[in-house]
Amino acid sequence: MESEYSYGLLSLAPLVLALASAFVTRNAIFALFVGCMIGVIMMVYADTGSLIFNPVYGFSDLVQASLGGGEFIWITLIVVFIGILFELFKKAGVIAKFAESVSTKCQTPRQVKAMTWLMGFIVVDDYFSPLMIGPIMRPLSDKAVVPREKLAFILDSTTASVCVLVPFMSWGAYLAGLILKEGGPVQDIETAISVFAHSIPYNAYPIFLLVFSLLICLEKFPDFGPMATAEERAKKESKVLRDGAVPMVSDEGGDLFVQNDKASLFSELLVPIVIIFGTVIVSYFVFNNMRIAEAFMSAVFYLSILLFLKGTLASVNELIRVCLQGINSVMPAVVLMALAYCVNSVTKDLGAAEYIMTVSEGLMTPEFFVAATFFITAVISFSTGTSWGAYALMIPFVLPLAYSFTSGNAADPVVYKAIAAVVGGGIFGDHSSPVSDTSVLSSLGAGSDHMDHVLTQVPYALLVGVVTIGFYLIV
Repeated sequence: MESEYSYGLLSLAPLVLALASAFVTRNAIFALFVGCMIGVIMMVYADTGSLIFNPVYGFSDLVQASLGGGEFIWITLIVVFIGILFELFKKAGVIAKFAESVSTKCQTPRQVKAMTWLMGFIVVDDYFSPLMIGPIMRPLSDKAVVPREKLAFILDSTTASVCVLVPFMSWGAYLAGLILKEGGPVQDIETAISVFAHSIPYNAYPIFLLVFSLLICLEKFPDFGPMATAEERAKKESKVLRDGAVPMVSDEGGDLFVQNDKASLFSELLVPIVIIFGTVIVSYFVFNNMRIAEAFMSAVFYLSILLFLKGTLASVNELIRVCLQGINSVMPAVVLMALAYCVNSVTKDLGAAEYIMTVSEGLMTPEFFVAATFFITAVISFSTGTSWGAYALMIPFVLPLAYSFTSGNAADPVVYKAIAAVVGGGIFGDHSSPVSDTSVLSSLGAGSDHMDHVLTQVPYALLVGVVTIGFYLIV
């Protein structure tokens, strides 16, 4: 339903109104629905010149166009099987046993937060990381009375931020491909990968963010803003969620700490995790593609059969009930993800990213080039909720300018800084936008209310973003 009409500043209206609705209602699903409907109305009016139409038809077209691709189905499969797997863990009783065994070494809020931060360096994937680490650490986090908002912040800070600092993962391959596609002095993939690898030390935002989040975890840097309020609530009222919060994962249908004398941490927790990691790692090296959905499916199939053999699941009907319970627990995340995809599609069709680039061209002077690159990419990524989309727009825009400033020399710090600024700007949007898939998945992994996660995290992202801009203005 893309239109040829030029929307200019109005292209930002769906996202701005969605954000405004989110702040007022504290309901992310309603806010994103508002953004979708505003975008639909704008596009249909531009096409027909009239507001006399049934907006339901426009919304139906938007949903079909946005969710009909394989990517949304893939993410939905991952989320659904995560919900089922976690429900099977609860049924087996391994969540309670794991919490009991680790609690002797990881009892205080500081220890739990630091352990969660450290695990972000082990699971190097922006989707896999929050969905794997969150459910494992959430029971310990709740037991230590760490606010769910803080857990979501830690998960979100150690997902994409870690991925872009590892050149041989999918993020590095994607960015190297964009660099190669732009041509100029880079004519082969080896050179493109080398250029990207040399840009990593200048990638200030994710590096600063990881350091900042570690200081927050170790309680060496004081919380401020809405996060301080959440921490105060947890300490004074022992509440990991605020009253009225709508967590992305429902804990209905069974206590996390149900004891089971037959529970085995080896066969019912460690082996499924090994299956997941093994499938992901093997598929990456064999097929050059991380089969994350297949990894969680394999773990679910293994654990279902094992629980049948041990008698923990008495019948097929009980297995289906547990599976449906797991699916039901993640339905808020699936709905929110679907609406986020729709808002992303609307902002793309309205030309929001192109408008931001057009009005920002005057900033691209040699003195402000790197800082402006970070700022523009951050705004685009925040507005669209996608870092990879922002990279596809900004690399062709930024690299020719960088080459012109260096007389076509790709092995120049200016080129490295420019690439790093694009990458870091994209991470800012991934980290702070309410329509970012990684933010949604971090809320899901932590079992946090999504808007509570976003509102507590944005001040931290802005602080690190401002420090990053200052850094690029100085170096």
